[in-house]
Amino acid sequence: MMRSDEVKKGHNRAPHRSLLRATGLQDEDFDKPFIGVANSFIEVIPGHFFLDKVSDIIKDEIKKAGCVPFEFNTIGVDDGIAMGHDGMLFSLPSREIIANSIETVMNAHKFDAMIAIPNCDKIVPGMIMGAIRVDVPTVFVSGGPMAKGYTQDGTPIDLATAFEAVGKYEAGEITEEELTDIECNACPSGGSCSGMFTANSMNTLMEAMGIALPGNGTILALTKERENLYRNAARRVCEIAKMEMAEKAKYNMTNILNENAVRNAFAVDMAMGGSSNTVLHMLAIARETKANFNLEDINTISKNVSHIAKISPSLTTVHMQDIDKAGGVNAVMHEMDKRGGEDGVLIDNLMITGETLKERIATAKIKDTNIIHTIDNPYSEVGGLAILYGNLAQEGAVIKTAGITGDRVFTGTAVCFNSQDEAIAGIIDGKVTHGNVVVIRYEGPKGGPGMQEMLAPTSLIMGMGMGDTVALITDGRFSGATRGASIGHVSPEAAEGGMIGLLEDGDSIHIDVDEYILSVDLSDEEIAKRKANFTPIKKEIKSSWLKQYRALVTNASNGAMLRTDMF
Repeated sequence: MMRSDEVKKGHNRAPHRSLLRATGLQDEDFDKPFIGVANSFIEVIPGHFFLDKVSDIIKDEIKKAGCVPFEFNTIGVDDGIAMGHDGMLFSLPSREIIANSIETVMNAHKFDAMIAIPNCDKIVPGMIMGAIRVDVPTVFVSGGPMAKGYTQDGTPIDLATAFEAVGKYEAGEITEEELTDIECNACPSGGSCSGMFTANSMNTLMEAMGIALPGNGTILALTKERENLYRNAARRVCEIAKMEMAEKAKYNMTNILNENAVRNAFAVDMAMGGSSNTVLHMLAIARETKANFNLEDINTISKNVSHIAKISPSLTTVHMQDIDKAGGVNAVMHEMDKRGGEDGVLIDNLMITGETLKERIATAKIKDTNIIHTIDNPYSEVGGLAILYGNLAQEGAVIKTAGITGDRVFTGTAVCFNSQDEAIAGIIDGKVTHGNVVVIRYEGPKGGPGMQEMLAPTSLIMGMGMGDTVALITDGRFSGATRGASIGHVSPEAAEGGMIGLLEDGDSIHIDVDEYILSVDLSDEEIAKRKANFTPIKKEIKSSWLKQYRALVTNASNGAMLRTDMF
């Protein structure tokens, strides 16, 4: 029996079959598995504008394998284009729409299995969250990473270069012609931006979680090798869909993406210095799959994983295509697993491809130790992300330690802004100088609402030559392209009365990454006095969707998920 029999078998389903025949189905098709093809094709995103052609390849292979594909679409937001204006308010909330759309279409039509085609930012976690709720066998195959660009003098560049170039231009370090050169060459082709930004971080972690085939995170978009990956993924989802019920159930989403998979994903994230946004998304995924995993567990994992692969923006000359040539994610996992001795640091777990994780990586080898380091020569003995705590972040804050360019211990004076726009204007006007800690608040999930990314202010700080001597903290979040001493996801956020909302210009803020500390030097009496006179700012918003989002969203320490406990 198949799940889709509920809409296609028996005399009382004659009207259903009549509608399906109108889409082109024939008699023989009603005995075949129905496969949902969840596509995130949208023409405004470089990583997605070609996914209509990708779905054609996948559907062709599904038909050849004896199944029936049904394509449907999700929305998508390009964070780079939405950056720096109120369009970014809709970025993180789009994750919830995507998850809901997957759940809606798959359950309304009772498809037997799904193949998901994401590529960028919130689209990947949104599809994963929806797939967990549906809980049928699901294979993920992303569109693939973009090739790196080059300036006219041959310097490797990417989107992060373009954002930082704005700061360099503002500081008079580059000419308008040099800025144009970077603009025109930073993003040379289709694909998810070429560094270890959020999209490629999540596409890489899908390999670690076992829901995607090897190469998903690193094989370049728009190549023959990527087409082979699409076809292999399509064949695999049909192989599973044709299995007997008991065997097929082994590959249901929650059996693959379990607590072990979540922990493996965070371990690989540490080894490769992924985007800080992965914390937000993986926490939400952990909640969906009911994994016993909390924010503080991240530091425990980090202490046991060596950082062995440094990729743009942390190391601006290395991009995803370089990782692929050096052995790919399998090589990273094989090498990092050695640190745990006989048992390794990764937990053996079933992959959607049928083998276990340990079996998948058993024969993997590093092909270039300049790109993927050995555990005997790591960039750091600890992982590339850390969670900081203290009176300024009682529920935690996130820093991408792999992207730090200055000292790991920093004490500076606060310069406070109540929005990202205020901060951008203040940095350009010279209100920030060496030794400051830029505070951007009321940009959290509720306060924004929508938790904007802070790539523009962090890029200005880097571009203006203050990356080593200025820190930034926010209850908002960062693009994967951000680097420097940038601390996000500060929880509780200002809009819910968090300490970040009580800060004043001149307060002394202390950061110690290795001791996991984020604190402000204020007495308990002074903090109590400020709290007594504090009323959080509530921004006026016109959007009906953002009003709904603000009413339901949790803070960043809970993955910024929408609450369902009141229903």
